[in-house]
Amino acid sequence: QVQLVESGGGLVQAGGSLRLSCVASGTIFKMPAMGWYRQAPGKQRELVAAITTGGSINYADSVKGRFTISRDNAKNSVYLQMSSLKPEDTAVYYCNARLSMRWDIPVYDYWGQGTQVTVSS
Repeated sequence: QVQLVESGGGLVQAGGSLRLSCVASGTIFKMPAMGWYRQAPGKQRELVAAITTGGSINYADSVKGRFTISRDNAKNSVYLQMSSLKPEDTAVYYCNARLSMRWDIPVYDYWGQGTQVTVSS
């Protein structure tokens, strides 16, 4: 059993900052990638940022230069530092982990419960 627990969402004014955290717990054999997705009302879930165990990073164009993703492999944790927030960043943010629970089990996607980020204008 694997669980992802997010924290750090909330309400912030445009131009402000927030830091999201996510920790994965349970039986984890390997976790090649962790990341953050978001879903705004009426829109599809989209990738915000992802990071591999080796530190390779991918950002959505809309957040480049404003958001920073980081990871602590020893703590099975991923973080998202969000700065210069805009109203269009308002969404539910979901932590994602691509992991395998055992050497002979494929990698699957696991999701957190989501945390609301609201940016007021």
